[in-house]
Amino acid sequence: MSDLPWNESPDIDPKPIRGDRGASILGPRNPTREQLQPDLLASPDTDAGTIPNLKFSYADARNRLGTGGWAREITIRELPVATTLAGVNMRLKPGGVRELHYHKEAEWGFMIAGQARVTALDPSGHPFVDDVEAGDIWNFPAGIPHSIQGLGEEGCEFLLVFDDANFSENETFLVSDWFAHTPRHVLAKNFGVPESAFANLPTDVEKTRWIFAADAPTVSKEHAVVCPQGPSAIQYTHRFLKQDPAKAAGGTVRVVDSHNFPAASTIAAAINVIEPGCIREMHWHSNNDEWQYFVRGRARMTVFASGGKARTFDYCAGDVGYVPLGMGHYLENIGDEPMIFLELFKSPTFVDFSLNQWLGLSPKALVKAHLNVDDATVDAFRQDEPLIV
Repeated sequence: MSDLPWNESPDIDPKPIRGDRGASILGPRNPTREQLQPDLLASPDTDAGTIPNLKFSYADARNRLGTGGWAREITIRELPVATTLAGVNMRLKPGGVRELHYHKEAEWGFMIAGQARVTALDPSGHPFVDDVEAGDIWNFPAGIPHSIQGLGEEGCEFLLVFDDANFSENETFLVSDWFAHTPRHVLAKNFGVPESAFANLPTDVEKTRWIFAADAPTVSKEHAVVCPQGPSAIQYTHRFLKQDPAKAAGGTVRVVDSHNFPAASTIAAAINVIEPGCIREMHWHSNNDEWQYFVRGRARMTVFASGGKARTFDYCAGDVGYVPLGMGHYLENIGDEPMIFLELFKSPTFVDFSLNQWLGLSPKALVKAHLNVDDATVDAFRQDEPLIV
């Protein structure tokens, strides 16, 4: 694939031509799209057969706006091959609130930028409050009520991942929605106050708050809630980027799953930083499909689906990728800056198999017989697992 010179610069005009094959485009074109995905315009020679689309960009997702920010989602409707997880990209202005709510799915959150305050109530009735910043994550299991509020001068932006591909940000259980659909005399009885106390319930768009503007908190997280029983003993947040990474010549990787973040019992993840020209090595996952989110840079991924089928995709920041269970793949940094991406799995644990490691730990004669390679080549196969090379 190194014979695709336009991959080195988005300013070069790509064409569906390789050697003496292909031809120029005479009809309508979208040059911006073509520059971002040249490996679809002229597939590498190693691509073959039919593999479903494994890419969808948040730039193509409907963005729902609220007074406190916005949210856009990629679910099984936008990316039908993604049958395990769904994702939401959300922005909150300073003080902006993702209202008190809960849902039937677990929520795994990754802070992309800024600061936020997250609150929750654990199953024992103890409150949880924490302030998070870029690189931190949280996980609220199914049914746990929670909220998110933007802090600081810029507020925040984050990624939410849910352990059900059919999840929709527009179908969560909102406290204002519940109040709006409950008779006021019932509210009065439930809370022990007069009906008049609810005379000013929200009546704006859809009669819910969802994402709304509010004043930023004026008290510290330690004083945000007073509870005689004390705070929750469950830690729903985790300082992901403060973990010590596994380092290799080509970059770093950090893994988080139920082993080092017990609250995340249904979603495992890794964040990879790949230097220019380097790759997340050829590998596969044996426990579930891989849902990807590209944070920075440009990437190329070829997915091997067995039976002589393979397809190559190009990704940039803001894209979502997907690799079905067991399919072999690599990710290559084709840009001139570090490429950062998240890989997530509907699983309590992170598991992958390295092609290098497999061959390096197989009998040498057996490997030579399979691939027609010499001793020096087989000796070069690594027995460790560097992940990024």
